[in-house]
Amino acid sequence: MSVPKLRTGLAAVVAAVTLVAASPASPARAANPYERGPAPSTSTIEASRGSFAIAQATVARSAVSGFGGGTIYYPTSTAAGTFGAVAISPGFTASQSSVSWLGPRLSSQGFVVITIDTLSTLDQPASRGSQLLAALDYLTRTSSVRTRIDATRLGVMGHSMGGGGSLSASVTRPSLQAAIPLTPWHGTKNWSSDRVPTMIIGAENDTVASVSSHAEPFYTSMPSTNDKAYLELNNASHSAPTSTNVTVAKYSISWLKRFIDNDTRYEQFLCPAPSGSAIQEYRDTCPHS
Repeated sequence: MSVPKLRTGLAAVVAAVTLVAASPASPARAANPYERGPAPSTSTIEASRGSFAIAQATVARSAVSGFGGGTIYYPTSTAAGTFGAVAISPGFTASQSSVSWLGPRLSSQGFVVITIDTLSTLDQPASRGSQLLAALDYLTRTSSVRTRIDATRLGVMGHSMGGGGSLSASVTRPSLQAAIPLTPWHGTKNWSSDRVPTMIIGAENDTVASVSSHAEPFYTSMPSTNDKAYLELNNASHSAPTSTNVTVAKYSISWLKRFIDNDTRYEQFLCPAPSGSAIQEYRDTCPHS
C-alpha cells in the first residue's frame, strides 16, 4: 500500500472512532433531556420511596401570598438536572397533612413537590385552583429551591375540593403539563375547555363526591382528543387518597412522569389500560405516545 493511501485509511479510521466517541451514550436520554431516574418497574413505582434522596423545607403562611404556606419536598442533588414541580391542595376543611404522604413519595421519584395549606379550610374549588397556581409561582420564582426547577414543567394535584381546584387551575393555565384530581368535587360539570393531560381518580363508594356526579362527568366532558384517564378505586371511600395508597401513588407517578417529564418509559403502566383487584374501572385515551 502506498503512503498516501495508508494515510487516507488511517484518517478514515480516526474519523470513525471520533464519531463514535462523540455519540451520546444513551440515544433515548439525548432525545428526552427531562428523563430522570432509572428505568421503572412495577416494584419501583409501588415502592414507598424512589431513587432520589430528598429533603424538605417549611413555608410559613406569613412568608407567601396567594396561598396558606406549606411544605416543599425536593431531591437533594441536581446532578441529573432540574426537575418538574407539582403543587398539591387538600380538600374542604382539611390541611396539608391530609395530602402530606404524597410529598416524599413523589419527590423521591424526581420532582419538587409542595403540599399547601389553603387561605381558609372552607375555600371553594376555584379559589383552591388559584392557590395551587400561586404556590407554583412561588416555587419557580422566589422559593429557596427555584434553581432546582424547570418552570416549563409543572403540574397540579388535589383532593376533593382541592381536586376540583386542580381542574380550575388547568383551565386557567393550559400550559400546565399534568393534573391529577383525587376524588374531586366541583360544582362545574363540563370541562370541555380543559387541555391539560389529566388523570381523574375516583372512588367506588364515595358518598361525598360520588363518581356519577363528579369524577365520571368531569372525565367524559373532556375532549376525546385530550390525553386523559379515569381510574376508579375499587371499594374505596372519598378519603382514600388522604392516606398511603399504593394504587394512587403508582398511577400518579406514572402520569406525572409521562407528561411532566415526557418519559415514555412509564407509558407501559398506562397503556394498555391497567386492571387488578384495586381498580374498579379504568378508561383512557391510549395511546399517549
